[in-house]
Amino acid sequence: MGKINELLAKAKQRAQQLGLPYSGALTPPEANEIWQSLDNAVMVDVRSAAEWQFVGTVPGALCIEFKSYPGMVPNPHFKEQLQKQVDKEAVLMFLCRSGARSDDAARPAAEAGYSSVYNVLEGFEGDKDAQSHRGTVCGWKAHGLPWEQG
Repeated sequence: MGKINELLAKAKQRAQQLGLPYSGALTPPEANEIWQSLDNAVMVDVRSAAEWQFVGTVPGALCIEFKSYPGMVPNPHFKEQLQKQVDKEAVLMFLCRSGARSDDAARPAAEAGYSSVYNVLEGFEGDKDAQSHRGTVCGWKAHGLPWEQG
């Protein structure tokens, strides 16, 4: 439990440095370690259904769209869907493609009363490489963490 507490403290420090209104920011390996170690940890993939289907998913992650394809239209039921599926006491980690949408999703979760809310930095695919491809420079996939094709 000492290592997990260290990771959560590091995430909290990042949140303070970045001025985040939620608990913290985790790297993909940190998020995976916490998720595998804590019974009350929940990974919420907020990408679109198209991304889950065509790009891949993290096995066992809860999938709730924050924005829907096409047009990336905000999901008006996001908070309601989250509250129906995730206990307020959970250690809640949000994942998207690059870390931006998950930041956007973490904010209303914290406002809704979730006390342990974290953004997974870099996201599932991370930044683009020199050839404009994602999934090779950083992100969940580039770190070699568990994922499966949709």
